[in-house]
Amino acid sequence: MSHLTRAPIELGALIARVSGPESGAIASFLGVVRAHHEGRSVVRLEYSAYEPMAEAEARRILAEAEARWPVRLALVHRLGPLVVGEVAVAVVAASAHRAPAFEACRHVMEEV
Repeated sequence: MSHLTRAPIELGALIARVSGPESGAIASFLGVVRAHHEGRSVVRLEYSAYEPMAEAEARRILAEAEARWPVRLALVHRLGPLVVGEVAVAVVAASAHRAPAFEACRHVMEEV
């Protein structure tokens, strides 16, 4: 499974990837391109990455979080040009209870 994409990120697909009958909580975070940064207007952003390294780092971050919390996780980051309002990054955490889902979701995003 790739953690990088040039296609729009579909939250529903990520939820389906991690949820199951044992999941009582699903927490998600969407990072969206906003129209300003430090007092300046933003029209678009462009993300690039050295993909083999970025994929390995995403796997490391997810493995670390899954070892720390009883969760199933999904992470996807967009590459290429994005306009204001588009989702740049998404993290989804599913767990039996809300606390681990929230904590793992935040941890993954902070590490990214």
